[in-house]
Amino acid sequence: MKQVTLTKQGGRVSMDVDLDALFSTLRNGVYTIVIKRRQEKRSIAQNALMWLWFTCIQRETGTPKEDVHLYYKAKFLGKWVSLNGEPPTWAIRDTKELSTEEMTEFLNQVQAEAATELGISLPSPEDAYWESFLQTYQ
Repeated sequence: MKQVTLTKQGGRVSMDVDLDALFSTLRNGVYTIVIKRRQEKRSIAQNALMWLWFTCIQRETGTPKEDVHLYYKAKFLGKWVSLNGEPPTWAIRDTKELSTEEMTEFLNQVQAEAATELGISLPSPEDAYWESFLQTYQ
């Protein structure tokens, strides 16, 4: 299967290959073209923010940040799965697998849970007291 990357900017579409050349390599037959929007993996900045928040939770609660990470993954990224009638197993996605949108949702859930359940305010970089938070927990 050949993959072609399309990019649309300013109303113009560009491709990483010449379609005429690509099509000339195909054997006779019927083909299907599927276009789907590519989702980027979580960003380095999102990952850094998550670990900074987990460092804060560690200092405030005494729970190791690795355990905080496991807890929130299980809470927000886990689900029961069953295959072929077998008893269900709790499966947990890793944050490495998340798209930027999924990671944003995960971080929003962690932020809300920390505020309501732990009484810990986890600021975002655009918040007024971000610099103070960064200096305290970095």
